[in-house]
Amino acid sequence: MHYKKTILLVEDNPDDEALTIRALKKYNLVNQVDVVRDGAEALDYLFGAGDHSDRDSSDLPMVILLDLKLPKVDGLQVLRRIRADDRTKLVPVVILTSSTEERDMIESYHLHANSYICKPVDFNQFSESVRQLGLYWLVINQPPPTH
Repeated sequence: MHYKKTILLVEDNPDDEALTIRALKKYNLVNQVDVVRDGAEALDYLFGAGDHSDRDSSDLPMVILLDLKLPKVDGLQVLRRIRADDRTKLVPVVILTSSTEERDMIESYHLHANSYICKPVDFNQFSESVRQLGLYWLVINQPPPTH
């Protein structure tokens, strides 16, 4: 297992996807953003299954930006699976969601999310949040060692 300077963005809203990618690229924070649009595809990506069976699943993203309200498999179920597998349990997961429901936040932290960020409605605030998120997780934070 090893980390690539990649972000895995799990987002089903095309507008939020475009805004997130635009903000990350605007500040030159990442070389590659891999996007999956539902929870099932996120799990296939991470574990090298389905349409992602040709991807080397030992290449881990530096951080996963995970929406909670996803089709097929919701974000909390994705997080549960990530934390349950030895290959992925240490990958940083940031919940990036429009949900301000306390139970979602509590459950996310209970499942060992590294951070919980509510998406600001305003584009400039959203862009600044993504910039700071990228700076922290890609530049400042030290990922756990891989074996």
